[in-house]
Formats: sequence, C-alpha cells, structure tokens
Amino acid sequence: MAAEQRDYYEVLGLERNASPDEIKKAYKRLAGQYHPDVNKNSDAEAKFREVQTAFAVLGDDQKRARYNQYGTAEEMPGGFPPGYDPFADIIDNLFGGRRQRPGAGPMPVRGDSLRHVVAMTLEEAVLGAEKTIRFQRWESCNDCDGVGAKAGTKVETCPQCQGAGQIFTQRNVLIGLITQPQTCSRCRGTGRFIPDPCPTCSGLGRVRRIRERSVKIPPGVDTDMRMELSGEGDAGERGGPAGDVHVVFDVEEHEVFKRDGTELYCEIPISYPQAALGATITVPLIDGTEELKIPEGTQTGSHFTLRGQGVPYVRGRGKGDLHVIVQVDVPRKLTSEQRELLKQLAATMGDKDDHENKGLFGKLFGH
Repeated sequence: MAAEQRDYYEVLGLERNASPDEIKKAYKRLAGQYHPDVNKNSDAEAKFREVQTAFAVLGDDQKRARYNQYGTAEEMPGGFPPGYDPFADIIDNLFGGRRQRPGAGPMPVRGDSLRHVVAMTLEEAVLGAEKTIRFQRWESCNDCDGVGAKAGTKVETCPQCQGAGQIFTQRNVLIGLITQPQTCSRCRGTGRFIPDPCPTCSGLGRVRRIRERSVKIPPGVDTDMRMELSGEGDAGERGGPAGDVHVVFDVEEHEVFKRDGTELYCEIPISYPQAALGATITVPLIDGTEELKIPEGTQTGSHFTLRGQGVPYVRGRGKGDLHVIVQVDVPRKLTSEQRELLKQLAATMGDKDDHENKGLFGKLFGH
C-alpha cells in the first residue's frame, strides 16, 4: 500500500495563500538544504524529491488551482479532475437534477498580465542598460486586506445563489427538463455578499496604483524581444496569484548604423585620392572608434569586416561583426588647379577624349 502523500504546502512550510515568490524562495531554500550532494543523511534524497514534487505542482498556476480545489494536480483522460464525472452532470441537467461537486463555487482567478513598451537607443540595446518603468496595476486593498468588506464587518454568502456563484433555470424540452446555469446577477459570480463594502475599494478588494520598477536590460536585445517580471501584474481575485508584466523592447533607428540581428552595417565616405593611393581611416563603433586600413585601388562599395564589433548574442557568448562599406566621394566642384591636375592624370592613364570615344561607340552601334 502506497504511503499517504503529505500536503504540498506542508512540505514547503507555507500557508495556502502563499505568493508565487514565497513558493519559489521556499523551494530554493529546501532544495539546497536536502540536495544529496550537500546533505549526506539517509533520508535527504527522499526529502529532496518530495520538495521537487511539491514545487512542480504549486509552482504551476493551473496545477496549483486543481490541487487547491481537488487535493490533487492530476487529470483524468480528457482533462477532467479526479472525482468529477462529466456524464453525471449531463444526466442531471437533462432530467432536472443538480449535483454539487466537491469544492464547487467560485475559484481563485489569476490576475491579468500587463504589457509595457520600453523605447531604447541602439547604443542602449547593444551595451545593455538599466531603465525605470512606471505602470498602473490592480493591487490588493490594504484597508480590507483584499476582502472587500469594511473593517469590522464580514463577508456573507450570497443569499441568491447560496455561494455557488451561479443560479439554475429550468425549461421543458421533449425529453424532460433541462437545467441551465447562469452567473448570479446579485454577486456577479463571486458567491459573496458584502453588506457594508470597504469605502476605499468599493467592495472590489482591489485598487489601482502606479508602481515603478528598475529593470536591468541585458546587452543585445532587439525590437519586439521581451522580458518577464513575474508576479508584478494585476493582483488576482479570491486569493488567485498575480499576473506578470511583459516588458517589450522598441529599439530606435540609428543615424550611422543599420542593424540586422547581431550584425551592424555602416557606410564610410573616402576621397578619390584615398581610394587610389590607400589610406588609414577612422571608423566609428558603438562605444568608440577603430582604425581601418584601406588598400590602394579600393573601389566604391568595397566591403570590410571588423570582427566582434557588432551586437552581443543576448542568449550566448560572443558578438556579431561590424561591416564597413566605403563610398568614394566624387567632388561636385573643382578649382582650376584641381581640374588641370586631373586632366594631367587622365592623360597619363591613356584616357581618350570625347571625339575618340564617340567614334568608338559609332563603330559599335553602326553609326
């Protein structure tokens, strides 16, 4: 005969209303205490596994909700919890009966998750940054401890639905009476009645507040990437866990650099003499500059790569590259001296005058 399973909250040393953060902290502390590599007692491994099993259930919102209601996190085939017979409900509804399931009534509701967009410069995205974000969320009312009733008063069971959160109406069909559930209009599905609501939250048990959080953003993030602030969203209802905050990044365009994943691209103008004779130019980086040697005879559009000067891999080590494309800057206006020098250069390179070029094209195209 299998040994009786201990209560998972008892295993982690927590109350049933423990927050997700409290569950995580308790798990980390006990897992470190009973890990077989650290604890050499004969029962350490069994306790370590027990702690892991408890956290696997209580650390998962859906499993925890099933465990709180049915005493187990397991499901029957088809996704129904143990002890729940869906066919019994169908038969009861068809013939006018009503069967109360164990733990029936309004269940805890997880709070909504929030989305917050953070605008960043390319420099911040490449180098990493720390940002302060402000957002508004629902929080448990301090004056009534989230109950919704004025201090010194109690919450009563809704007299209309008897705490079920639903009322049932019947109508005749060919095979008999059919019962249909509807959300109770008096308690709006909560199953509770508050004769004297809390004046601060008007009986909701939650209030809207503005919060600030400092967010450390790792190097390498890009537009539409996101990070999660677990448990920082709206407070849950009826003891449900809080939602999360999804921090979404929006990286601005840059005047000099173009980004493609972890690769950066920039165009650098060089003069005709630099392209012809070769030169050493200064190339801008996200966090400084670097010298780049241009060989003689470089053509416009030539591509040079500076290894490891791109964007860091946000989920790994190393960086991408910086790709430099040089553009030969042809002057639009020349002085008389510059024009004469270019003519002399053209003559030494064997350039033909316009008359000779026209004759050549005429032969090619039959003119």
